[in-house]
Amino acid sequence: MWFKLNNPDEVISPSLLFYKDRIENNIRGMISIAGDADRLIPHVKTHKSGEIVKMQLEQGISKFKCATIAEAEMLADAGAKWILLAYQMVGPNITRLSALREKFQDVSFASLVDNEKSTDDLNKLGIASDVIFNVYIDVNNGMNRSGHVTDVTLLSLYRYISGLSNVSFGGVHVYDGHLRHPEFSDRKLAVDEAFETVLPLFDLIKNHTGNAPMIIAGGSPSFTVHAMRPDVYLSPGTNVLWDWGYGDRFDSQPFEHAALVLTRVVSKPTAGIVTIDLGHKAIAPESPIENRFKLLNLPSYTLMGQSEEHGVLQVTQDVWDATEIGDVLYALPYHVCPTVALHDFASVIEDGAVTDEWKIVARNRRLTI
Repeated sequence: MWFKLNNPDEVISPSLLFYKDRIENNIRGMISIAGDADRLIPHVKTHKSGEIVKMQLEQGISKFKCATIAEAEMLADAGAKWILLAYQMVGPNITRLSALREKFQDVSFASLVDNEKSTDDLNKLGIASDVIFNVYIDVNNGMNRSGHVTDVTLLSLYRYISGLSNVSFGGVHVYDGHLRHPEFSDRKLAVDEAFETVLPLFDLIKNHTGNAPMIIAGGSPSFTVHAMRPDVYLSPGTNVLWDWGYGDRFDSQPFEHAALVLTRVVSKPTAGIVTIDLGHKAIAPESPIENRFKLLNLPSYTLMGQSEEHGVLQVTQDVWDATEIGDVLYALPYHVCPTVALHDFASVIEDGAVTDEWKIVARNRRLTI
């Protein structure tokens, strides 16, 4: 079995595992689908690790997306020179972005805007600091989480940004993470229909500037759809580690599970019940209880409950009899991104052995800025 360690006694539990060869294969797979590493702007929220950023840089990826100032600082520390904060800056984060630019003067930073006030806030600081902030218009084409709706006022926002002195328009960001149809043809139809609602903005910008705008579209679910648009930049994230949730739903995407959580049996409190040290603090708990993790080396079980430090499993009598206190189990997260954020370090696995330990640097909200 690909996931089993030769010497699991070297790893505490619960503990995050990164399988390096699989991560490298997934990065190559992302580039293969994109057709060119330069088209990729992968999101780092999935792994939050400088080492994985360096692996992507080594394979020719030069642009990155993130959601926090800490993730942006981690990226710059790792050597990235083009970074989009795919988030709208508000409150102290506006001045933190300015400080980030000051600290890494050879790095191009940009952020999202979806309204005039946020653009004004950046412009005012830009005037006061004598700097120009790069922005991308965040478009809401159906997810209803952030972004400007695709009506005529979207065109007005572009015109407004174009008239400001210390804000520079970089392009358009279109995230459609709500479109997760398992069947590719259904997903493609939905993604294409949502994308078409943004076409008037693209046309306006091209007519105004003489050039087509830079378009950054989609995430992991719609990655293979937007890859079919040659002029669109692609921003998958989960693909680099791949989890149970996406792996089961999008089995047409050629990615391997590359991150697990090692857990151990800590108790057998009564017949048919096995307790493991895998609670809310070690694996993402936001999904329904039956969809939080999949144990790869336990033949039959039902997750009955979780607390902060415990996972309680109901098993058949034969499984209960065969299970020993201290047995090592390997859990595949349903949602790997928030699972990674629960761990300080990941043990790096190569050929069944622990070869390194990588710090999950950007799980913190603040590094130095």
